Amino acid sequence: MKGLAKDPRSGPSPRLVRRPTWEPEKYRDILVVVLTVTTGATDAIGFLRLGGVFTSVMTANMVLLGISAGRQDASLALHAGAAFAGFIVGAWLGARFVGGPTRRQPVWPREITVALGVELVLFAGFAAWWEVAAADPSSRVTYALIAINAVALGIQSGAVLRFGVPGLSTTFLTGTLTQFVASLADRRESPSTRSLAILAALVAGGALGAALVTFVPRAAPAAPGGVLVLVLLGANVAFGRDGGAANGMRPVEGAHNNLETGQVNG
Repeated sequence: MKGLAKDPRSGPSPRLVRRPTWEPEKYRDILVVVLTVTTGATDAIGFLRLGGVFTSVMTANMVLLGISAGRQDASLALHAGAAFAGFIVGAWLGARFVGGPTRRQPVWPREITVALGVELVLFAGFAAWWEVAAADPSSRVTYALIAINAVALGIQSGAVLRFGVPGLSTTFLTGTLTQFVASLADRRESPSTRSLAILAALVAGGALGAALVTFVPRAAPAAPGGVLVLVLLGANVAFGRDGGAANGMRPVEGAHNNLETGQVNG
C-alpha cells in the first residue's frame, strides 16, 4: 500500500515558536527596585521636614545621636532617637511576623505582602496626620511622625529579608553600594544590574520626595504611599495570593549557606 503523497500546496511545515520563559525572580527584583523608591522618598521627607534625620539609615542616625550628645542638642537627640527606636521596633515586628527564608518557598511569600500592607496602613496614618498638620507639623508632632515612618520602613526591611537573596535589600544600601563597587574592581565578577537599579531607585525616591516637600508639601506622603500601592498591586498581578507557589516552589538563592549557619528557619 502506497503512502499518501504530500500536497505540495500545503507549504513548509510551520516552525515551532519557543515562547519566552516567564521568570518570576525577575518580576520580584523589579518590584523590590520599585519598593526602594519608598525608602528614598520617606528619607527625604524625614530629613527635610522632620528634624533632619533619616528613617532608614540607622548608621547615620547613630552618628547624629553622638553629635547631639557632643553639642548637647536635645532636639536632635530626640528626633534621631525616635527614628532609631521606631526602626528597631518595625524591623523586629517585620522579621517576627514574616519569618526567615525556607529551603523551598514561593518567589513572593504571602507574608511579605501582608507585612507591606501593614506598612501601607502606617503610611496612611502618617498622611492623615500630615494633612491635619497642614504639612507643617509642630516640633513635638515631628517626633511621632518620624517614628511612624521609621516603624514602616523597619517592617519593610524585616520583610524583605524573607526573600533570602544575598544583596537584595531596600534599606541596607551602603552594603549594596560596596558590593557593586567591589564587583567593578574584580574583573572576574560581572557588576549586578539589580544592585545598580536599586541604588538608582533610592536616588529617584529621594528626588521625588524632596520635590513634593518643596513644591507641593501637602502631597508629600503620596510618594511613598503611592509607590507602595503600585508594588502591592504588581505583586498581586504577578504572583497572586499564593505568591507564585502555583508555578512551583524554588530553592532560595544562597539558602544552603544560611542553613548551615542557622540563619534560615524551616
